[in-house]
Amino acid sequence: MSEQESSFGSKNLGGPRGLGDPNDRSLRKVEKEVLIPKVMRDRAKAEKCTEEVAAFETCCKNNSILMVAVCRNENDKLKNCLTRWYKNEDFIKECTEIYLNDRSEFRRTGLQKKYRNYLKERDLKANAGNVQ
Repeated sequence: MSEQESSFGSKNLGGPRGLGDPNDRSLRKVEKEVLIPKVMRDRAKAEKCTEEVAAFETCCKNNSILMVAVCRNENDKLKNCLTRWYKNEDFIKECTEIYLNDRSEFRRTGLQKKYRNYLKERDLKANAGNVQ
């Protein structure tokens, strides 16, 4: 068994860039337990619990040293909101789909999401400059 096979498993060596099959929809344990929950956490904070996040951040900024005691109510509301979304089956499926699509695109292009987004923005700006 090669060093690459032991790190990634022989199943993940295919695809156009040697990063795995872009069409593979199976999930490893780390993806289920770490990477997809990260997508869920980021989306819940940015899209679903925005009011609770803002209230908690404002409270923390206004109460610096005392925030642990003073911001309990805001923290509880934020935790309740996040927990509600973490248990929502439709949300879990959406986030899993987002993760799988991002992983597939990485395997297809070899480019990480951050760089793909940068290229997309750059192209949009270039096209906007060409429009008369």
